[in-house]
Amino acid sequence: MNETVRGTVEMSAAMAILGTIGWFVVMSGQPIMDVVFWRCAFGAVTLLVICTGLGLLRDRLSLRIIGIAALGGAAIVVNWLLLFSAFSRASISIATAVYNTQPFMLVGFGALFFGERLTLTKLTWLAIAFAGMVLIVQAAPDAGDIGTNYFAGIVMALAAAFFWAVAAIVTKKLKGTPPHLIALIQVCVGVLMLAPFADLRHLPADPWSWAMLATLGVVHTGLMYILMYGAIQKLPTHLQGSLSFIYPVVAILVDVTAFGHRLHLSQIVGAAAILIAAAGMNLGWTLWKSRTPAENTQPSR
Repeated sequence: MNETVRGTVEMSAAMAILGTIGWFVVMSGQPIMDVVFWRCAFGAVTLLVICTGLGLLRDRLSLRIIGIAALGGAAIVVNWLLLFSAFSRASISIATAVYNTQPFMLVGFGALFFGERLTLTKLTWLAIAFAGMVLIVQAAPDAGDIGTNYFAGIVMALAAAFFWAVAAIVTKKLKGTPPHLIALIQVCVGVLMLAPFADLRHLPADPWSWAMLATLGVVHTGLMYILMYGAIQKLPTHLQGSLSFIYPVVAILVDVTAFGHRLHLSQIVGAAAILIAAAGMNLGWTLWKSRTPAENTQPSR
Protein backbone atom coordinates (compact mmCIF):
# COMPACT_ATOMS: atom_id res chain seq x y z
CA MET A 1 0.00 0.00 0.00
CA ASN A 2 1.60 3.30 -1.08
CA GLU A 3 1.72 6.39 1.12
CA THR A 4 -1.17 8.22 -0.57
CA VAL A 5 -3.53 5.26 -0.38
CA ARG A 6 -2.60 4.60 3.24
CA GLY A 7 -3.04 8.27 4.12
CA THR A 8 -6.44 8.33 2.41
CA VAL A 9 -7.57 5.31 4.43
CA GLU A 10 -6.31 6.87 7.67
CA MET A 11 -7.93 10.26 7.01
CA SER A 12 -11.23 8.67 5.95
CA ALA A 13 -11.27 6.53 9.11
CA ALA A 14 -10.45 9.53 11.31
CA MET A 15 -13.24 11.64 9.82
CA ALA A 16 -15.74 8.76 10.01
CA ILE A 17 -14.89 8.30 13.70
CA LEU A 18 -15.30 12.03 14.28
CA GLY A 19 -18.69 11.96 12.56
CA THR A 20 -20.05 9.55 15.18
CA ILE A 21 -19.04 11.64 18.19
CA GLY A 22 -22.49 13.20 18.60
CA TRP A 23 -24.09 9.79 19.09
CA PHE A 24 -21.68 8.89 21.89
CA VAL A 25 -22.17 12.27 23.57
CA VAL A 26 -25.96 11.94 23.56
CA MET A 27 -26.03 8.25 24.48
CA SER A 28 -23.68 8.72 27.44
CA GLY A 29 -26.57 10.42 29.23
CA GLN A 30 -24.12 12.54 31.22
CA PRO A 31 -23.96 16.33 31.73
CA ILE A 32 -21.83 17.99 29.06
CA MET A 33 -19.29 19.23 31.61
CA ASP A 34 -18.73 15.66 32.78
CA VAL A 35 -18.61 14.32 29.22
CA VAL A 36 -15.83 16.71 28.22
CA PHE A 37 -13.94 16.09 31.47
CA TRP A 38 -13.92 12.32 30.96
CA ARG A 39 -13.07 12.70 27.27
CA CYS A 40 -10.01 14.70 28.34
CA ALA A 41 -9.13 12.25 31.14
CA PHE A 42 -9.35 9.09 29.01
CA GLY A 43 -7.73 10.94 26.10
CA ALA A 44 -4.85 12.06 28.31
CA VAL A 45 -4.10 8.51 29.42
CA THR A 46 -4.26 7.24 25.82
CA LEU A 47 -2.06 10.03 24.43
CA LEU A 48 0.43 9.69 27.30
CA VAL A 49 0.93 6.03 26.37
CA ILE A 50 1.30 6.98 22.70
CA CYS A 51 3.75 9.83 23.34
CA THR A 52 5.80 7.67 25.70
CA GLY A 53 5.91 4.84 23.16
CA LEU A 54 7.04 7.23 20.43
CA GLY A 55 9.67 8.78 22.68
CA LEU A 56 8.12 12.25 22.36
CA LEU A 57 8.55 13.15 26.03
CA ARG A 58 12.34 13.15 25.92
CA ASP A 59 13.90 16.61 25.46
CA ARG A 60 10.79 17.89 23.69
CA LEU A 61 9.05 20.00 26.32
CA SER A 62 9.83 23.59 27.17
CA LEU A 63 7.91 26.26 29.04
CA ARG A 64 7.18 27.98 25.72
CA ILE A 65 5.70 24.85 24.16
CA ILE A 66 3.67 24.04 27.27
CA GLY A 67 2.36 27.61 27.57
CA ILE A 68 1.28 27.98 23.95
CA ALA A 69 -0.21 24.47 23.80
CA ALA A 70 -2.06 25.12 27.06
CA LEU A 71 -3.59 28.29 25.63
CA GLY A 72 -4.75 26.37 22.57
CA GLY A 73 -5.98 23.59 24.86
CA ALA A 74 -8.18 26.02 26.78
CA ALA A 75 -9.78 27.11 23.49
CA ILE A 76 -10.24 23.48 22.40
CA VAL A 77 -11.97 22.57 25.67
CA VAL A 78 -14.38 25.52 25.37
CA ASN A 79 -14.94 24.45 21.76
CA TRP A 80 -15.96 20.93 22.87
CA LEU A 81 -18.24 22.25 25.62
CA LEU A 82 -20.09 24.51 23.20
CA LEU A 83 -20.35 22.00 20.35
CA PHE A 84 -21.57 19.15 22.57
CA SER A 85 -24.11 21.50 24.19
CA ALA A 86 -25.36 22.47 20.73
CA PHE A 87 -26.20 18.84 19.88
CA SER A 88 -29.13 18.70 22.30
CA ARG A 89 -30.47 22.07 21.20
CA ALA A 90 -30.16 22.27 17.42
CA SER A 91 -29.62 18.55 16.60
CA ILE A 92 -26.36 16.90 15.60
CA SER A 93 -26.94 17.60 11.90
CA ILE A 94 -27.51 21.33 12.21
CA ALA A 95 -24.84 21.86 14.87
CA THR A 96 -22.26 20.04 12.74
CA ALA A 97 -23.18 21.97 9.59
CA VAL A 98 -22.96 25.32 11.39
CA TYR A 99 -19.71 24.22 13.06
CA ASN A 100 -18.16 23.85 9.60
CA THR A 101 -18.06 27.64 9.26
CA GLN A 102 -14.58 27.20 10.79
CA PRO A 103 -12.68 28.19 7.60
CA PHE A 104 -14.41 31.57 7.57
CA MET A 105 -13.41 32.24 11.17
CA LEU A 106 -9.79 31.62 10.13
CA VAL A 107 -10.15 33.94 7.14
CA GLY A 108 -11.51 36.64 9.44
CA PHE A 109 -8.58 36.22 11.84
CA GLY A 110 -6.16 36.33 8.92
CA ALA A 111 -7.62 39.61 7.68
CA LEU A 112 -7.81 41.22 11.14
CA PHE A 113 -4.51 40.18 12.66
CA PHE A 114 -2.21 39.14 9.82
CA GLY A 115 -3.15 41.56 7.06
CA GLU A 116 -4.26 38.81 4.68
CA ARG A 117 -6.21 40.08 1.68
CA LEU A 118 -9.88 39.24 1.31
CA THR A 119 -10.31 38.30 -2.35
CA LEU A 120 -13.59 38.45 -4.25
CA THR A 121 -13.68 34.65 -4.32
CA LYS A 122 -13.31 34.43 -0.53
CA LEU A 123 -16.03 37.04 -0.03
CA THR A 124 -18.33 35.11 -2.37
CA TRP A 125 -17.83 31.85 -0.45
CA LEU A 126 -18.49 33.79 2.75
CA ALA A 127 -21.72 35.21 1.30
CA ILE A 128 -22.86 31.72 0.27
CA ALA A 129 -22.16 30.37 3.76
CA PHE A 130 -23.99 33.32 5.32
CA ALA A 131 -27.01 32.68 3.09
CA GLY A 132 -26.94 29.05 4.28
CA MET A 133 -26.87 30.26 7.88
CA VAL A 134 -29.91 32.46 7.27
CA LEU A 135 -31.85 29.53 5.82
CA ILE A 136 -30.98 27.36 8.84
CA VAL A 137 -31.82 30.03 11.42
CA GLN A 138 -35.17 30.82 9.84
CA ALA A 139 -36.26 27.17 9.69
CA ALA A 140 -38.48 26.12 12.59
CA PRO A 141 -37.64 22.65 13.95
CA ASP A 142 -40.39 20.06 14.21
CA ALA A 143 -42.14 19.68 17.55
CA GLY A 144 -40.68 16.20 17.98
CA ASP A 145 -37.08 17.28 17.47
CA ILE A 146 -34.57 16.76 20.25
CA GLY A 147 -33.68 20.44 20.22
CA THR A 148 -34.63 22.35 23.38
CA ASN A 149 -33.54 25.78 22.15
CA TYR A 150 -32.88 25.84 18.43
CA PHE A 151 -31.43 29.33 18.12
CA ALA A 152 -29.20 28.91 21.19
CA GLY A 153 -27.85 25.69 19.66
CA ILE A 154 -26.91 27.50 16.46
CA VAL A 155 -25.17 30.27 18.40
CA MET A 156 -23.27 27.65 20.44
CA ALA A 157 -22.13 25.87 17.27
CA LEU A 158 -20.93 29.18 15.81
CA ALA A 159 -19.10 29.98 19.05
CA ALA A 160 -17.53 26.50 18.98
CA ALA A 161 -16.24 27.19 15.47
CA PHE A 162 -14.80 30.50 16.71
CA PHE A 163 -12.87 28.84 19.54
CA TRP A 164 -11.66 26.12 17.19
CA ALA A 165 -10.23 28.88 14.96
CA VAL A 166 -8.57 30.47 18.01
CA ALA A 167 -6.96 27.11 18.84
CA ALA A 168 -5.82 26.69 15.22
CA ILE A 169 -4.17 30.14 15.18
CA VAL A 170 -2.44 29.48 18.50
CA THR A 171 -1.25 26.03 17.45
CA LYS A 172 0.44 27.53 14.36
CA LYS A 173 3.00 28.94 16.78
CA LEU A 174 4.09 25.38 17.58
CA LYS A 175 5.33 24.45 14.13
CA GLY A 176 7.75 21.54 14.42
CA THR A 177 6.28 20.25 17.68
CA PRO A 178 4.91 16.70 17.37
CA PRO A 179 1.09 17.00 17.11
CA HIS A 180 0.53 14.06 19.46
CA LEU A 181 2.45 15.98 22.13
CA ILE A 182 0.37 19.11 21.52
CA ALA A 183 -2.81 17.04 21.84
CA LEU A 184 -1.56 15.51 25.10
CA ILE A 185 -0.94 18.93 26.63
CA GLN A 186 -4.34 20.14 25.44
CA VAL A 187 -6.32 17.31 27.04
CA CYS A 188 -4.28 17.59 30.25
CA VAL A 189 -5.28 21.26 30.35
CA GLY A 190 -8.87 20.12 29.89
CA VAL A 191 -8.63 17.83 32.91
CA LEU A 192 -7.27 20.66 35.07
CA MET A 193 -9.83 23.18 33.77
CA LEU A 194 -12.88 21.01 34.27
CA ALA A 195 -12.00 19.04 37.43
CA PRO A 196 -13.46 21.74 39.72
CA PHE A 197 -16.74 21.76 37.76
CA ALA A 198 -17.27 18.09 36.90
CA ASP A 199 -19.51 16.11 39.26
CA LEU A 200 -16.89 13.68 40.52
CA ARG A 201 -18.89 12.82 43.66
CA HIS A 202 -21.66 11.19 41.62
CA LEU A 203 -19.93 9.03 39.03
CA PRO A 204 -21.86 7.16 36.33
CA ALA A 205 -23.34 4.03 37.86
CA ASP A 206 -23.79 1.88 34.76
CA PRO A 207 -21.21 0.24 32.47
CA TRP A 208 -22.92 1.70 29.38
CA SER A 209 -22.16 5.31 30.38
CA TRP A 210 -18.56 4.41 31.20
CA ALA A 211 -18.22 2.68 27.84
CA MET A 212 -19.48 5.78 26.03
CA LEU A 213 -17.13 8.08 27.96
CA ALA A 214 -14.13 5.80 27.52
CA THR A 215 -14.81 5.56 23.77
CA LEU A 216 -14.88 9.35 23.49
CA GLY A 217 -11.46 9.53 25.12
CA VAL A 218 -9.70 6.50 23.68
CA VAL A 219 -11.23 6.31 20.18
CA HIS A 220 -12.50 9.83 19.39
CA THR A 221 -9.44 11.49 20.89
CA GLY A 222 -6.44 9.14 21.05
CA LEU A 223 -7.05 6.92 18.01
CA MET A 224 -8.54 9.73 15.94
CA TYR A 225 -5.47 11.94 16.51
CA ILE A 226 -3.14 9.09 15.51
CA LEU A 227 -5.04 8.44 12.29
CA MET A 228 -5.53 12.09 11.37
CA TYR A 229 -1.97 13.22 12.03
CA GLY A 230 -0.60 10.12 10.32
CA ALA A 231 -2.68 10.99 7.26
CA ILE A 232 -1.61 14.65 7.28
CA GLN A 233 2.01 13.54 6.97
CA LYS A 234 1.22 11.45 3.90
CA LEU A 235 -1.37 13.44 1.93
CA PRO A 236 -1.25 16.63 -0.13
CA THR A 237 -3.24 19.47 1.43
CA HIS A 238 -6.04 19.47 -1.16
CA LEU A 239 -6.74 15.78 -0.51
CA GLN A 240 -6.74 16.35 3.26
CA GLY A 241 -9.29 19.12 2.78
CA SER A 242 -11.60 17.08 0.57
CA LEU A 243 -11.55 14.05 2.88
CA SER A 244 -12.35 16.22 5.91
CA PHE A 245 -15.89 16.58 4.59
CA ILE A 246 -16.54 12.94 5.42
CA TYR A 247 -17.01 14.23 8.98
CA PRO A 248 -20.19 16.31 8.49
CA VAL A 249 -21.68 13.79 6.06
CA VAL A 250 -21.29 10.94 8.57
CA ALA A 251 -22.62 13.14 11.39
CA ILE A 252 -25.77 13.95 9.42
CA LEU A 253 -26.28 10.29 8.48
CA VAL A 254 -25.88 9.27 12.13
CA ASP A 255 -28.41 11.89 13.20
CA VAL A 256 -30.95 10.71 10.63
CA THR A 257 -30.38 7.00 11.22
CA ALA A 258 -29.97 6.87 15.00
CA PHE A 259 -32.31 9.65 16.10
CA GLY A 260 -34.71 9.88 13.15
CA HIS A 261 -34.13 13.61 12.64
CA ARG A 262 -35.31 14.82 9.25
CA LEU A 263 -34.18 18.22 8.09
CA HIS A 264 -36.57 20.64 6.39
CA LEU A 265 -35.80 21.52 2.79
CA SER A 266 -34.51 24.96 3.79
CA GLN A 267 -32.24 23.35 6.42
CA ILE A 268 -30.89 20.90 3.85
CA VAL A 269 -30.21 23.72 1.38
CA GLY A 270 -28.64 25.85 4.12
CA ALA A 271 -26.40 23.03 5.36
CA ALA A 272 -25.37 22.19 1.79
CA ALA A 273 -24.53 25.85 1.11
CA ILE A 274 -22.29 26.03 4.20
CA LEU A 275 -20.50 22.78 3.38
CA ILE A 276 -20.00 23.69 -0.29
CA ALA A 277 -18.70 27.15 0.65
CA ALA A 278 -16.38 25.62 3.27
CA ALA A 279 -15.12 23.12 0.68
CA GLY A 280 -14.52 25.95 -1.79
CA MET A 281 -12.58 27.90 0.83
CA ASN A 282 -10.55 24.90 2.04
CA LEU A 283 -9.75 23.55 -1.41
CA GLY A 284 -9.08 26.89 -3.08
CA TRP A 285 -11.87 26.68 -5.67
CA THR A 286 -12.05 29.81 -7.80
CA LEU A 287 -15.22 31.38 -9.14
CA TRP A 288 -13.71 34.05 -11.37
CA LYS A 289 -11.37 34.10 -14.34
CA SER A 290 -8.76 36.15 -12.51
CA ARG A 291 -7.27 33.41 -10.40
CA THR A 292 -5.53 34.20 -7.15
CA PRO A 293 -3.17 31.90 -5.28
CA ALA A 294 -5.22 29.43 -3.28
CA GLU A 295 -4.71 29.66 0.44
CA ASN A 296 -5.45 26.47 2.26
CA THR A 297 -5.62 25.83 5.97
CA GLN A 298 -5.98 22.29 7.25
CA PRO A 299 -7.37 22.32 10.77
CA SER A 300 -7.21 19.63 13.35
CA ARG A 301 -10.45 18.66 14.96
